[in-house]
Amino acid sequence: MTDTRMRQGRAALAFSFLVQGVAFALLVTRIPAIQDRYGISDALLPAFLAAVPVLAGVGSVVTERVVRRVAPSLVLRWAQPVVLLALLAVGVGQGMIQVALALAVFGLAVGALDASMNMLGVSLQRAYGRSIMLGFHAAYSLGGIAGASLAWLGAHGGWALGVSYAPVVGVLLPLALVGSRWYMDAAAGPAVEAGGKGNGRGVAFAVLLPFCLVMSFAYIGDSTVSNWSAKYLQDVLGSSEQTATVPYNVYMVMTLLGRTLGDLGVRRFGAAAVVRAGAVLAAAGFALVAGAPGVAAGMAGFTLLGLGLCVLVPQTFAAAGRIGFEKGGPAGSDAAVARLNVFNYVGFLVGSPLVGVIGDAWSYRGAMLVPMVLVLVTVGYARSFEGTGGRYGDGHERARAADVGRDGHRL
Repeated sequence: MTDTRMRQGRAALAFSFLVQGVAFALLVTRIPAIQDRYGISDALLPAFLAAVPVLAGVGSVVTERVVRRVAPSLVLRWAQPVVLLALLAVGVGQGMIQVALALAVFGLAVGALDASMNMLGVSLQRAYGRSIMLGFHAAYSLGGIAGASLAWLGAHGGWALGVSYAPVVGVLLPLALVGSRWYMDAAAGPAVEAGGKGNGRGVAFAVLLPFCLVMSFAYIGDSTVSNWSAKYLQDVLGSSEQTATVPYNVYMVMTLLGRTLGDLGVRRFGAAAVVRAGAVLAAAGFALVAGAPGVAAGMAGFTLLGLGLCVLVPQTFAAAGRIGFEKGGPAGSDAAVARLNVFNYVGFLVGSPLVGVIGDAWSYRGAMLVPMVLVLVTVGYARSFEGTGGRYGDGHERARAADVGRDGHRL
């Protein structure tokens, strides 16, 4: 495998992450417009919103079975266009049945897309022999910021959903199809050279449990910010409506920054140290938000949350993929990533209702302490991430291996 081929695969996969970030942001940030277009009642809206992550979980489980027979790159090559076309269908549908079908297809395809994207990311990191997963998720964050900005333009311009979505899909769909030519599937990489050949078997759930919990806790924290930051700043801390929209934007920018720099931290200090530091930062952010005396302190807390939470998900995928590879080779790695990906949606489903129930029953300040405790639990699981990040599975040789590829060339 040449250095050029790996660079091409890395760039193509990063673009796929970016496209997914744009598509998902365009959907979730225009939910009020979708509700208005199709006359979805407030009582029915939660069912529509919950259906997407539930079906995404189904799509991830199905993908685990599909990749036993076809390459993950093939799943990703076709799942991404389906996601984009389903997004367009949401924007141009004519009735409740059409939008329900479009969201169902979107959810199933997103599950396949997320699973296959991260399978390829873990595989490519193994081929590189050093941490690059955070960079892929940084591309997703960049796409999310771009998608949210496009959605803002559409909302303030009074554009119809179809008008907002069609140009984006028209540009991204052909580019994604062209980029898919360079996707790379599972490669042996340094771990096999060191003797970790795997046996093709799956990974016991008990082995993956720490990573499943970390994934769920991370997404509970993330969904708390995305769904409650504006309401918290306005209703609890007394900000203006305009100021209340700022924390999530700041959170996304800090997520991008943390993920852009995060791979360097993993190579230098190791994944366990980065995960531990991220969890502590996130817990400090939630504590600051919960105790904030005013708007400025609250915004500072959401800023810390972006820096802390952003490292947890990419490193969890990387660690689970490494364990899966050691137990069952490339097939074991793919299975571990697909199973772990389900807990992405578990955390997303649990997080927002959990904060809402506690906030209504007690207080929203108190509700912020729940995700704080959960991310602190992650500190106890940080040891499970040892060996992920530097030279693949190399433990204390992280720093020396940071910029060295398979044949001693810089990549």
